[in-house]
Amino acid sequence: MSASIDQAFVTQYQAEVKEAYQRQGSKLRPMVRSKTDVRGASTVFQRIGRGTAAAKPRNGVVPVMNLDHTPIECFLQDNYAGDWIDRFDELKIEHDERAVVANAGAYALGRKTDELIIAALDAATAEATGAASGTTDNDGLTRAKVLLAFEMLGIADVPDDGERYAVVGWRQWSELLTLQEFANAQYVGDDQLPWKGTQAKRWLGALWIPHTGLTMNGTLRYCYFFHKTAVAHAAAAEIATDITWHGDRAAYFVNTMMSQGAVLVDPEGVVRMRAKE
Repeated sequence: MSASIDQAFVTQYQAEVKEAYQRQGSKLRPMVRSKTDVRGASTVFQRIGRGTAAAKPRNGVVPVMNLDHTPIECFLQDNYAGDWIDRFDELKIEHDERAVVANAGAYALGRKTDELIIAALDAATAEATGAASGTTDNDGLTRAKVLLAFEMLGIADVPDDGERYAVVGWRQWSELLTLQEFANAQYVGDDQLPWKGTQAKRWLGALWIPHTGLTMNGTLRYCYFFHKTAVAHAAAAEIATDITWHGDRAAYFVNTMMSQGAVLVDPEGVVRMRAKE
């Protein structure tokens, strides 16, 4: 019984998995801080407090800001996605079974990456809902909710530096398209995106995208307006594959795996927009 697999098969398969993950795997990872090559079960991200400037008397000592450094620990999770490839399947079917399994594994782990980031976003507490602003949970994603979230980020001194993002559900995306100022905003071309195959728009200094995996609480969809530095993602092991031949099954078992985690670093940098769906 063969105890190994042809190395060309392994090399090609691993390349296909990596390409699939980069192409369509995770849509939210480029929107947050990311640390790779982590060693250990967790890693720490620093949340830096605000500095204060002060005058210095002539020949006096320069005032010290005494910046507050708060360590935020991010725990890693190991996730796997495996499947079998029968030795003779590729002789009996018209499609490329290896490519199908490679894409499925990469997409599954890509969705898991986004689940981790969404869970971190769900830990935020700031919400763009209030009677004074005319926003309630009985509405979808309205112009008033978006502008309130935009205002809240501004009041919190969240930088308007081109690193703001917003992620909404598809129903909310359709609702936004009924707003003249959103519908007429310029689309973002594929050449400007770190991923492919999705809608995207720039509005209010942020990149907006729709996402299918946002948390649903009853009839409310949790959408988010946030800054890139507010959420952190860590990877101890990027997408990797292990392929073994099982003679008793006359098939290869393909295991795609990763070790990653995400955490909310700065709650002030995330505003939740609850929308009825």
